[in-house]
Amino acid sequence: MRSDKIVISKENRKAMIALIKIFFLNEREEDLGDLSAMMILDFFIEKLAPEFYNQGVSDSYKYLNNKIEDLLFDLQIYKR
Repeated sequence: MRSDKIVISKENRKAMIALIKIFFLNEREEDLGDLSAMMILDFFIEKLAPEFYNQGVSDSYKYLNNKIEDLLFDLQIYKR
């Protein structure tokens, strides 16, 4: 079953929220609450994460294709 929604474990989500809060405190001197940090995380997951995911899939595809081409080339040389 395919889902277009990016799922993050409860533990990772909690850690990401903590990192967002630390970032805002260190970089902007804003003390975010859990709800604000959660909303920022949800925004990134919904609007930005799919682009990073798609880029990773594309990069993996290109890498594997190159490896397969190398392997096929090596097999052709070996057969000679």
